[in-house]
Amino acid sequence: MLSGGAGSTGDVGRGTVEADVAVVGAGPVGLAIAWRCAQRGLRVSVHDPAPGSGASRVAAGMLAPVAEAYFGERELTGLLTESAARWPGFAAELAGAAGADLGYRTDGTLVVGLTADDLAEAGRLWSYQQGLGLPIRPLRPSELRDREPALAPRVRGGALAPGDHQVDPRRLVAALRTAAERAGAVLRPAAVGALSELAARVVVVAAGCGAAALTGLPVRPVKGQVLRLRAPGGGPPGFRHVIRGYADGEPVYLVPRDSGEVVVGATVEERADTVVTAGAVLRLLRAAVDLVPELAEYELVEAAAGWRPGTPDNAPIIGALPGRPGVLVATGHHRHGIVLTPVTADLVAELVVTGEPDPLLAPFGAARFAGRTGPVRAPSDTEEETCD
Repeated sequence: MLSGGAGSTGDVGRGTVEADVAVVGAGPVGLAIAWRCAQRGLRVSVHDPAPGSGASRVAAGMLAPVAEAYFGERELTGLLTESAARWPGFAAELAGAAGADLGYRTDGTLVVGLTADDLAEAGRLWSYQQGLGLPIRPLRPSELRDREPALAPRVRGGALAPGDHQVDPRRLVAALRTAAERAGAVLRPAAVGALSELAARVVVVAAGCGAAALTGLPVRPVKGQVLRLRAPGGGPPGFRHVIRGYADGEPVYLVPRDSGEVVVGATVEERADTVVTAGAVLRLLRAAVDLVPELAEYELVEAAAGWRPGTPDNAPIIGALPGRPGVLVATGHHRHGIVLTPVTADLVAELVVTGEPDPLLAPFGAARFAGRTGPVRAPSDTEEETCD
């Protein structure tokens, strides 16, 4: 777009151009795009009144292209797999650029079922994932407990996804901000009411749920409640793998951190509030303790709720905004924002420079939602605090 490609017919905002690229949204996706663009020598500004306060604040950070491969989402699974393959290099480069530890871990993920019915439900999904050629291997109960002795004796079976890793999203956001600013990006901590306010040659809307008001795209808030526990005595948790499980029909995940923290999540609710409810906390804790009994003795240090930016087909919207020359979007990542950060940043930065979309983006363009619009109202000040 900056080199004369599609959409380079003029500046987005009015007045003197202040930046080559203005990124709206300082969550992981927006900051990673800003970093990649600044690395290419572009003048970059990032606009967000509260960087890192959105979906990433409550995200668990699972990098799970296998465990998150669901029926009917084959194209999305391909994008997840591609981005996960970029994560090791991305993490190493970012850690070096920011001089920070991202909490990136490669222990793998165990997917388990507590009851026979839970195991049957999980098994249907494993069969589908194996049919796609994804690396997931069923394990007997004894094999599971050899890997994780902390698992409850009642667990009927499970599977190992060795390539499903994790990162700490809060550390990730801090590192991306440092790397982007060191590369020359300028952070502007202010809200954007309309894209015409931005004096830039290209605008990238990476504002999560806030993209609906700015672009008219059908991006909606999907509420998720999540808990954070801490292991007693200041030591690490008593298990090392990410554990994704079904406990009497209740899905739950447990993400252990080196710091002693365990993230327990998460609900999926078609609601636009951020209230933490007693019922959700009860369900999550019951399922978590059913799978790993020692968690009953952990300290409950945080209960929070936030919004995932959802779309009608649960896939992200990445690419040019139809009818708006010079405007790109990178939003609607739903539950996959962290794992899709590297590939989204790479492909959007390339599109900014060349104007030519990578074939990987073909299924995820905004044009697939022609005629469908998002909410007409802008989020309130309180809502903006919970949506990148």
